[in-house]
Formats: sequence, C-alpha cells, structure tokens
Amino acid sequence: MQRAVAVKPANNWDSASAVDRVVLDSNERYRRRVVLTGEGGTIFLLDLPRTLMLKDGDGLVLEDSRMVQVIGRPELLVAITDASPEKLARLAWHIGNRHIDMQVVGNELRIRRDHVLEDMLRLLGAELTPLEAPFYPEGGAYEERDGHAHA
Repeated sequence: MQRAVAVKPANNWDSASAVDRVVLDSNERYRRRVVLTGEGGTIFLLDLPRTLMLKDGDGLVLEDSRMVQVIGRPELLVAITDASPEKLARLAWHIGNRHIDMQVVGNELRIRRDHVLEDMLRLLGAELTPLEAPFYPEGGAYEERDGHAHA
C-alpha cells in the first residue's frame, strides 16, 4: 500500500496533476495516520510525522511522488455575527466556555449546527445564519499556526 508522507499546501502545487482526491470533513482532516480511499479508488496510508489539520486544496505526496488532492467536505454550520466587536467577543467566550469547536472568519464566528447552542446564542443577541461550508476550527494555543508540515 502506498503511503502519503508529506503535504504540499494548497496553491503550492499543480492540482491538475492530482491522480485522485479525498473529500474529508474537519474531523477527518485532523490526522496523522489513517488509511484513506480517494474518490477514484486510490487507497493509501496517510503517514505523517505528526498530527495536523489538512486544508482544502492541500496535496498529499505519495511515496512514488504522485499527488492526491484534499477537498474539505462542506458541513452544516451556523455563522454568528453581531454589530459590535465587544458583543462578538462575549459570544466567543460563551462558545469557548462550552468547549465547542469554533472557526473565526473575518467578523463572524462559525460552529457546527447545534439547536441548543443556537438558542443560547439568540438569547444573547447573536444574529445566526445557517450555511454549508468546509469547517476549519481554531487550533489549540500550542499548535503550529499554519497547521502544515511543509514538504
């Protein structure tokens, strides 16, 4: 079985050269070692030196130098906005206090859909907009900032 031993960040390789692609949600993209099967049937072992968050458009470098493209699977999310940065910071605190994965995109926060959290956020005055998009939650304070082990 081929192994994928390195990652080329999106836009740093020719995605047209990919021999296959894997479509993964945010949990599936945060990996170090797992067997994956591409949409075209390529089976390989992701075997990286450490766990990292794969991003949409990244290229997984197989041992024979072929590339498999990573595609971020759209997930059911909710965008959280507020007119004031102070209120948005307060909303972020409440989300973090519940240890919920959250993504920051410009002046909005994104979380996975959860009716209980959505009700709480509405009560706190948040504006919520459902959407489907790849999800990239914030990493921990001690994680590498760009989330890549560059090849």
